Amino acid sequence: MDLRRLRYFVAVAEARSVGKAAERLRMAQPPLSVQIRKLEAEIGAPLFHRGTRGMDLTEAGQALLTRAGEALALAADGIEAARAVAAGRRGRISVGYMFVLANAVLPRLIPELRRSMPGVDLDFVDLTASTREARLLDRSATVALCMPAIHHPEIQVARIGAQRFMLALPNRSPLARIGAVPMARLQGRPLIALPPPERDPASSAVAALLRRHQIVMPIASRVETVNSAMSLVLAGEGLAILPACAKLGAPRGIVFRPLRDATDTIDIAACWRRDSQSPLIPRFLKCAEKVVARL
Repeated sequence: MDLRRLRYFVAVAEARSVGKAAERLRMAQPPLSVQIRKLEAEIGAPLFHRGTRGMDLTEAGQALLTRAGEALALAADGIEAARAVAAGRRGRISVGYMFVLANAVLPRLIPELRRSMPGVDLDFVDLTASTREARLLDRSATVALCMPAIHHPEIQVARIGAQRFMLALPNRSPLARIGAVPMARLQGRPLIALPPPERDPASSAVAALLRRHQIVMPIASRVETVNSAMSLVLAGEGLAILPACAKLGAPRGIVFRPLRDATDTIDIAACWRRDSQSPLIPRFLKCAEKVVARL
């Protein structure tokens, strides 16, 4: 049923006159009369008793008036909801995050998102190096906080910060007594490594750091998450070169030390599908940049 015709019907019912309703609607009386007759034809019953004292609703008209008001109100709510979603005031966003960023970023990011997007529903999705690309591509996550960035032709990337590398080692290790560990002291020591970048393993930031300093660390184990890496370090299986923010979630017995003469960093990136039209992503990026800048 045409919502415009319903509005005309409600106006006539409230004014009890086609002429007065036409004035309220700022239209000529004959076209309004035509629309009312078309509505009655569509319903198959008269909606008004037409008399010298005005137009009174029939029982059918009274039944329609109650529901017409509800329908018009729902339509107005729907339009406003659509406008609010399009403007980024309402909606839902699923935020993916990698474990390495959880303790450092989420406690600050979530309150910032709640303040900046109060009408938006937030979901959070755990990601690993092997699942992050798939979660974005299948739309399980609207946007993902990644370290390092994802390189995929269908994924858009925005660099929002960086973290320096530090050495994670057991507190019982002799290297733990050194304020800043020389790179040369890593030669030959076993490395607990994270998965290399999906599409270009040679671009691993840790591998590049070791190559530049001509250091060889045999890989003892390759794990999915920073938490797993720290667990193996604690077990004495090797050392790990991790982003500095990982120390916020370090278990007791693990210490972090800076690497002497090494200022290498790894990017923190926000990633999302290139074809995404969500108006919430730009608002999310502003919040994420603000939080990451304080790390």
